[in-house]
Amino acid sequence: MPPREEHRATYLERGYLHVGGVFDADEVAEMRAAVDGILERAVAAASDVNHTWGGSWLDEEERSKLVLKGYHDLHYHDGCFTRALCHPNMTAVLRELIGPNVQLHHCKMLVKPPERGAPFPMHQDYPYFPHSRHTMLAASVHLDDADEENGCLYVVPGSHELGPLESSDDGSHHLDPHEYPLESGIPMPARSGDVVFFNYLTIHGSAVNRSERTRRNVLFQYRDPADLPLAATHVNWGQGLMVSGHNASFHTTRPRFTVEELQTG
Repeated sequence: MPPREEHRATYLERGYLHVGGVFDADEVAEMRAAVDGILERAVAAASDVNHTWGGSWLDEEERSKLVLKGYHDLHYHDGCFTRALCHPNMTAVLRELIGPNVQLHHCKMLVKPPERGAPFPMHQDYPYFPHSRHTMLAASVHLDDADEENGCLYVVPGSHELGPLESSDDGSHHLDPHEYPLESGIPMPARSGDVVFFNYLTIHGSAVNRSERTRRNVLFQYRDPADLPLAATHVNWGQGLMVSGHNASFHTTRPRFTVEELQTG
């Protein structure tokens, strides 16, 4: 991990930053329990689904053997995620990387179960929520130790400098697996409590979890509130929460939702 005074320089050069020990053991344990609780309640509500990445990069037979559990808007499920997304250790780094004004775009959890936890093809996050100034970054919070055996993150250093790249047209937005195989990146092993920050233009992916250990991650996506979206994509209830500074454009950019009366009986 680079010294704090080098955080921004490292991030701008590489497109990512690994910061160790952002969360302590008790905070990690609380989030692990909350993730497990979300999954248990989903099963009880018959809302448990497999979120294995679709698209043409993987044949159906292999995809049917893989599992990925994921849910959005975690801060509406458990208060520990509200505390985590604006944790002082998090916001200190975010202010260095984004600036004084930092806004939550969305959050989600990704759980790779043992032995068949689904991989992610190499991709950029940009196509899902393109923005004008490219301040958008992901903060990948590790709730378990991650290594190559249990499907850790891979990144391509400096790839954010390439700008938006052409991705698949099948809706999955992965990059050409022949041009950008997983091996084109470097593995990012991390300990529980560590956070890997990476720009949404940075090429990244991960392999199958072939270990006997679960890999649980929480992903917070942040931006400068002055960085306007280029398309009305990925709008959700959690979008727009300020975690640092102020939002000068609130009245022109706030998400608007329609509330419909629930029909019963």
